[in-house]
This record gives sequence, structure tokens and C-alpha cells, in this order.
Amino acid sequence: MPDFTLATGDDGVAVITWDVPGRSMNVMSFAGLAELEALFDAALADPQVRGIVLTSGKRDFAGGMDLNTIATMREAAGDDPARGLFDGVMRIHALLRKIERAGMDPKTLKGGKPVAAALPGTALGIGLEIPLACHRIFAADNPKARIGLPEILVGIFPGAGGTTRLVRKLGPMGASPFLLEGRTDTPERMKAAGVIDEVVPPAELLAAARAWVLAAGGDAIVKPWDRKEYRMPGGAPYHPAGYMTFVGASAMVMGRTQGVYPAARALLSAVYEGALVPFDAALRIEARWFTHVLMNPSSAAMIRSLFVSKEALEKGARRPPLPDRSVRRLGVLGAGMMGAGIAHVAAGAGIDVVLIDATEEAALGGRARIEAQLDKSVARGRMTAAQKAEVLGRIRPGTDYAALAGCDLVVEAVFEDPKVKAEVTRAAEAATGADCIFATNTSTLPISGLAAASVRPDRFIGIHFFSPVDRMMLVEIIRGAATGAEAVATALDFVRQLRKTPIVVNDARFFYANRCIIPYVNEGIRMVGEGVAPALIENAARLAGMPVGPLQLVDETSIDLGVRIAKATRAAMGAAYPDDDVDKVLFAMAAEGRLGRKAKAGFYAYDGAGERTGLWDGLGRLWPRAAAQPSPSGVQDRLLMVQVAEAVRAFEEGVLTDIREGDVGAVLGWGFAPWSGGPFGWLDIIGAGRAVEICDSLSHRHGRRFAAPALLREIAAKGETFYGRFGGQARAA
Repeated sequence: MPDFTLATGDDGVAVITWDVPGRSMNVMSFAGLAELEALFDAALADPQVRGIVLTSGKRDFAGGMDLNTIATMREAAGDDPARGLFDGVMRIHALLRKIERAGMDPKTLKGGKPVAAALPGTALGIGLEIPLACHRIFAADNPKARIGLPEILVGIFPGAGGTTRLVRKLGPMGASPFLLEGRTDTPERMKAAGVIDEVVPPAELLAAARAWVLAAGGDAIVKPWDRKEYRMPGGAPYHPAGYMTFVGASAMVMGRTQGVYPAARALLSAVYEGALVPFDAALRIEARWFTHVLMNPSSAAMIRSLFVSKEALEKGARRPPLPDRSVRRLGVLGAGMMGAGIAHVAAGAGIDVVLIDATEEAALGGRARIEAQLDKSVARGRMTAAQKAEVLGRIRPGTDYAALAGCDLVVEAVFEDPKVKAEVTRAAEAATGADCIFATNTSTLPISGLAAASVRPDRFIGIHFFSPVDRMMLVEIIRGAATGAEAVATALDFVRQLRKTPIVVNDARFFYANRCIIPYVNEGIRMVGEGVAPALIENAARLAGMPVGPLQLVDETSIDLGVRIAKATRAAMGAAYPDDDVDKVLFAMAAEGRLGRKAKAGFYAYDGAGERTGLWDGLGRLWPRAAAQPSPSGVQDRLLMVQVAEAVRAFEEGVLTDIREGDVGAVLGWGFAPWSGGPFGWLDIIGAGRAVEICDSLSHRHGRRFAAPALLREIAAKGETFYGRFGGQARAA
């Protein structure tokens, strides 16, 4: 069945309907583009057709280009991929230009047929770029719909004319939040911003578009940028106002991306250069820069991890083949920050929640914490008072474990103390049915050891949420030695209900995420003890693409937590414990009472409101600066490689079983250099051979923690890549 169909009414309006078979959301493919062009050609050539309306047969208009198609465009572009990509993009531009001109005489701009887009709901990416080429954009008054160009968030930019058209429609300043930030918004707000033209009641959408088509004609369908008198809103780059806009935009892009995201720089170049030339030349410039981005391995890595792999994991690529195990009733043990966070997101997803704590005061305090968060959402217009009441109504706080009867899943989020966890495990299992799955939210303790307290270890699993629960998208699911398939399936279905992204790993101390992020934090602390300037450590990390430096991160998570983890790890590892030099710094900070942001005193100084005011000047007193400072690239090598080497070891040891989960987990869990697509993507970008060279140099100067894993050496010796070798396994999963 086709993606597009055409039907011409008695009034002479041809309605082209986009309705991709078997998909809940329309996405564009190359085959779909060919169908769309053929139907437009037919409508433009038909003398009975007075105008055209493009709409959707689904509740939404479109989710954009199929990124699986974009991910393979370079491979499909032939022996000269840059030329093949550019030609392919220009064919899309030609189609949209055909829609825009709609049969006009190219010299007089007369004789064209009106074209309107009628958007019933969400319209993203090329789902907005095509309407921007139409002469009028109508959208249904649907507050749940989102309209925008979010491509920058997955490592590309709007390359089907969206960049050039939006800048010419709104001006560089007006277009910047939609292009450089990927902002999407409701139809009403997008109309106010000037992105779309009309918002009408849903029942009147098609009729309004048809009526406009029948009434429009002549100059009404000539785009402003095709008129000789056109001037860019806000001024072109050579205009005084436009000059200031581009100076500010360049500074903003560099400040937010640190220069490591190629799509943002390419987008800004396409806008700047395109603003200096006529419209059709600007489209060629946009196509050239879009091709430049697609040729960059960073773009391919980001698309792979942030869309293709992420979507596959969310759809159950790692799920055992069992019937649906969605959670209807959830028990949460512990009403502190983590427990309340879990209860909050579960109730928000429509799940009934029993929130248990040791005292009534603590349980009610957890519910009050949730209510305070909901009040903020109401105040910001993100939910109504009625919706808040509905969410709170699903949460039942208390102290009686008997209330857990009938729960499909229980998640404990109590203190990181095996004895306390064992007590609540036994109490919860005594109150629940034999089918109930029990999960621990531990972030460090091995699952198999905690499962020893369970009478049903096959139904015992780790579900590691990241803090803050409501904002962090990753959930790490940990299989213990005895964990069964039903527990894994239930955990995955639960995470799907919460609209979060799961990775499944096998049991080991620190699992996967903390196993990699703790060395990052420790390396930064270790360098402070060595006399490396703290500002150099922090800035080098951000320039490498890390969202925060290691010292800021330990302040955010709290220094006393780091001390507790260090003591527990030392007790478990004994003489093999490798971080004595880290502990000297960490324990000294704790002794100074500098416990991090919560204490308004850590590696950073804070004002009375808890806002950072800069690195603490006492660091230089406790650990004087070394006379010779390392280069920024040397600091970056240490901070990145200490994480990446640990990720490879986790894969070698079977903690990770799929490199997609390693990359998606790293980017979503702790923000590992998103421009790289994750640690395995980073290795493929720099090359395994170069990675081994870095490891050898670092291990010689700084110790065995940087020793190249055997798998990395093997891949380097064979001239392979991680995705080249293990990508087939990922595709088959």
C-alpha cells in the first residue's frame, strides 16, 4: 500500500493524504518522497485541480524523516558518498521547490495553484519542512501536538529546506531557538511565533484549508523570498542589526557546544552564508553543509545511539519473548528522595502506587515531596490542578506492608545497607503474592548478594534509577545470578510504561554506569591531589563534551556519598583497592566539612541560595598547584579513556552484552560526550589503534588503570571497529 494517496473533490481541491501503512506515526522514506512527487505532478498537471491540500490520515501529521534511512544514507551514496549525498539532498530540495512554486511561471510567478498544509497533530522535522514549502499552514488546535525542527538534538540539522525557509520567514534571531535548540511547541505558540499561519478547531481543519485554497491565488501564493523587494527580518549579516545577531549566535553556539558538535557549527554556517545569497543558492549552501554533517562520523554516531539504538531498546530489543507484564499496582519501599521520585513517575504513568516507610511521618513526607513537585508543574502550566489531583490520588502512603498485597512489582529504595535491604525484602515478600517481582534500586551493591535474602531469587532483580528520577531518562536493569526471564520482562515493561530507556546488564559491583562514571570522578579528584589546576580539569572535561566536570559532579552527588562508596569498596577489595590517592583528597574534603552542594561547600564555593560562585580557593592551599601543568588534551585523554577502558572491560566480562546498551547508557546515564555517540562510538571515531596508543602512554605515566583491554588490542590489531564487529549482533538482537 502507498504512503500517499490523492483524491480530488467536486470543488476541484486535490487532497493528498499521508498515511504510512502499519505505522502509528508517519515518517518519510525515499519511496515516500517519490510517491509525493508523483502525486503533486499529477495534481499540478490536472486542469480540473484548482489547488492542493496536504494532510495526514493519522492523528498526527509526521514524526519526520525515518532516521534509520538517514543512518544508512552514506552507505547507500555510492563510491563518491559526498557527491551522492549532495545530489540526493538536492533532489529533495527540488521537490519542495516544486511544491512552493506550484506550477508558476518562473519569470512572472503567475499561474501557480494554491497549496495548503493541514496538520492534525504533531509535525516534526521534514514533517514541518514540507509544510514550510506550502503557501499556508493550518494546524488543529491540539495542545498535545508538538511542532518543530528537533534535528539538532540527534546530531544533524534541518536539511530539507527547513533551515533556509525558517530563517527567511522569521529572521535569524526568530528562527534560532527552533534551529539551534531544536525547540518544539504547541500549535498555538508556534502560530504566535510566526512558524505556522492558522490554528483552527480540529473538526474544521480540512474545511478551513480547502476554503483558503479556493479563495487564494495570484500574489497570495508567492513566497516573500521570491519577491524582488524581499528583505530578511532582523537584517542580513551585513546589516548592523543582523551583524550583532550573528556575532551573538556564534558566541551562543560555542558556549553551549564547546565546539564539539559539528551539526551546530554547520547549521550556523548554512544560515550565515545562505543569508548572503538568493534563495535557490541558499538551498545549495544548506545542502552542502548538510552533506558535510552526514559525512562526519560524529553525526552518524549520534543518530545511531540517540535514535536508532535508543528506539530499539525502548521497543524491547532486549526483552525475553514472554506475554505482556505491564505493572498495574506498584509497591515502593522507602519514601525518601529516590523512593518518592519512583512513586511520582509511576503514578504519573497511570500506575497505582503503595508508598511504604518505617513511620507514618516519613511516608507522608514522601507524598508531600511529590505534591510539591506537582505544584511546580501546575505553576508552569505543564499540568492542570485536576491532573495533579489524579496523580496524587494514585499514591497511597503508609507503614503497613499488608498494603502491598496485589502488587505486580515492588521496588525497594531504602538505605544502601545490605542488612536493611534484607529486612525489607523479607517483609515485602511475606505480604505479596508468588507472582510479584521484587526489585532493588541499589546503585552499587551486587544483586546476587542481595537476592540471598529472597525466598524467590528468580523473581529478584535490580532496577537502578538515576537521580533525579523525573528527569533522568535511563534505567539500568540488572540481572542477578538467579534472575529469571519473567523478572526481566516485567522490569522492561515497567520502564516502558514510564517512557524511559532501559539497558539490561549482568550483575557485578557498580554494574555498568557507576563502574564507568566513578573512575571519571576519581580521575578528576586524583588530579587535584597531583597539583593539576582544578579549572583546567573542569574546563578540559567540558571541552571534551562532558556536560559537567568531575569536581562539579562529585559536589552534586555529595562528597560524603563518595566517602561511603570508597569505604565500602575498600572493604570489599582489600589489598587490591586502587584508589588510595583519591581517598586522601576525598577524605580531607569531608574532614573540612566540605560535603558538596547540599552543604553549600565542596570543590566549588556556593552562595546562600546554593548557587556555584566558582571553584573553592582553598583547594590551592591544601593541594598546591604543580609548577608544570598538563596540556588540556592530556587531561581530556585521562578523563575520557578512564571511562572508555572500563566500558570495554565491562563488555569483555559480559556485564554488558550489547554495545548499543553501552553507548545509549553512557550518553543518557551520565552524559558521556554525546557528540561521540558513547564510548564504543568514540573508539570507532578515533580508531582502535589510536586508542591503544593513548592507553599505552597513559598506563606508562599514570598506572595500570589505563591498561588497554585485550579486546581493544585485538580489534586494533585486526583493523576492525566495534560496530563493524559487533553491530551485526546488535541488528540481529
